[in-house]
Amino acid sequence: MRIVIADDAVLLRAGLERLLTEAGHEVVAAVGDGTALVSAISHHRPDLAVVDVRMPPTFTDEGVRAAMLIRRQDPEVALLVLSQYVEERYASDLIADSPRGLGYVLKDRVADVEDFLGVVTDVGAGGTWLDPEVVQQIFVRSRRRRTLEGLTPREREVLALMAQGRSNQAIADTLFVSAGSVEKHISSVLTKLDLPPVDGENRRVMAVLRYLESEER
Repeated sequence: MRIVIADDAVLLRAGLERLLTEAGHEVVAAVGDGTALVSAISHHRPDLAVVDVRMPPTFTDEGVRAAMLIRRQDPEVALLVLSQYVEERYASDLIADSPRGLGYVLKDRVADVEDFLGVVTDVGAGGTWLDPEVVQQIFVRSRRRRTLEGLTPREREVLALMAQGRSNQAIADTLFVSAGSVEKHISSVLTKLDLPPVDGENRRVMAVLRYLESEER
């Protein structure tokens, strides 16, 4: 296959280039940022792009944003995304476009050369390969999102106000209901979110965190 590599870490980039070349692939470009990646794809039209999630200048999501742009502009180019940590939100965004010719692998997996090269071959041939840890995180996030969908409109209002840091009385004043009614709604929210009383754990904070996770989508 003809492959483009994008990773800001020079040593990893060089290592991947050598590994893929020795396996019989042709590395047509090796770049260090998202802009150069998009240009390399446009110029070389490779079979596969191996892309790091975090690259300059902000080291947040430049790589995956470039990958999503490539998917829209050159859907025939397979994408193998590398990440230092589990960042399932990015994997979910890519899968939402199309799972064909898509891989999302933690960088630790590269150490297992035989398995990594197998992933490269599968993804380059149009297959889908997601790191097991990423799959687990996607499942957990999806399950939490479905649970939030089970809340009533009033319960979601209460939870949204909780996320703003408001007290029960402040929530009651905002919604023009009694403090007792707010307490009942909060109790129902905690039950539906499967947050039973646990020593040392703040259920209210956990409920707010789940709400904020759902709002990121």
